[in-house]
Amino acid sequence: MSDAQRRTRKFTSGTVVLKFSRVRLMWPESDRTQDILRDVAGGDQQAVNRLMDRHREAVRRMVQLRLDHAVARRVDASDVVQDVMLEASQRLTDYLRNPGMPFHLWLRQLALDRIIDMHRRHRGAQRRSVDREQNFSGVGSDEQSAADLAALLRDAELTPAAAALRKELQTRFVAALQQMDEGDREIIVMRHFEHLGNSEAAEALGLSAPAAGMRYLRAIRRLRELLGGDDSSLAGG
Repeated sequence: MSDAQRRTRKFTSGTVVLKFSRVRLMWPESDRTQDILRDVAGGDQQAVNRLMDRHREAVRRMVQLRLDHAVARRVDASDVVQDVMLEASQRLTDYLRNPGMPFHLWLRQLALDRIIDMHRRHRGAQRRSVDREQNFSGVGSDEQSAADLAALLRDAELTPAAAALRKELQTRFVAALQQMDEGDREIIVMRHFEHLGNSEAAEALGLSAPAAGMRYLRAIRRLRELLGGDDSSLAGG
């Protein structure tokens, strides 16, 4: 899927239609990444630096998004990002030998594994499961994504001047997200905060595209219920 297609997306299930535009994409466009990967495979050492620099901001945003606030007080997010990029550089030859998934999904998985490791180290095995500890408290830092999705589901009109409403919707959205099942919460974050397409989310989760689509729609319906929205807020062409 091209950047242009991902900037304006439409998801349909029966009478439920969601439209999103003006998306600030997290991950770089993949066609250009493929060109750089070919340069790397051809022995261009500078291409490795270009590849890592191209994805550094996306990894930073992902770490900020998913690193629990309690852990973030003890761990510098920039150090986590640096560790991820270093590991990616060291394992890049292995990836090129067997690229089982798009580069950004592979890099994303390295970052996710590193975040889980940080949670294990700093929150302790005696507490709830590590995956459950990933409560996405960093979602609140992406105010536009949180507030815009909450507004859509609540059928509320957001304008630049509606700062109070935006803040309220952002707070309610984060609270609602915490009440959701782990799988539903994960796919909402993947689709609306990481801006992954359905096929990308499916591959990252090890699901078929139809299964990922159904999980997403189920999660949206659950989120709408928690926010107090109704079907009319999502109906239309």
